[in-house]
Amino acid sequence: MTTKTLSKGDLAQFTGSENWYRHTINRNVLYTDGAQYVAEHGGAYWLLDEIAIIQPYNKAVAAAGFQLWKLAVRPDRTATLTCDDGDGNLVFAKEIEYTDFPLDGITLYFTNNVIHLPSEY
Repeated sequence: MTTKTLSKGDLAQFTGSENWYRHTINRNVLYTDGAQYVAEHGGAYWLLDEIAIIQPYNKAVAAAGFQLWKLAVRPDRTATLTCDDGDGNLVFAKEIEYTDFPLDGITLYFTNNVIHLPSEY
């Protein structure tokens, strides 16, 4: 089991990516060092899965060339995962019944088949 040691300060160190990781289920999707760090240190590979797996199955999501994904975690450990097109137009939302994600929220970008932190864009 991965110890969740993720903090917002940790994410500030990512301003680019030296490595690209291929998603194991949707092989068309790559993710960056920052997204890998979030998954590993935040126990959030499931979050990368949510973003990657929906791409070929949801027309509204796939039509957005730039996607802004937000996870908002509530104090009771439930969460909402949303995707908008970068202009504030919501294209997807999902309620998460429980998460142990260590932050109160995170934003990831998806564009050109790559998941990354905003600071890596």
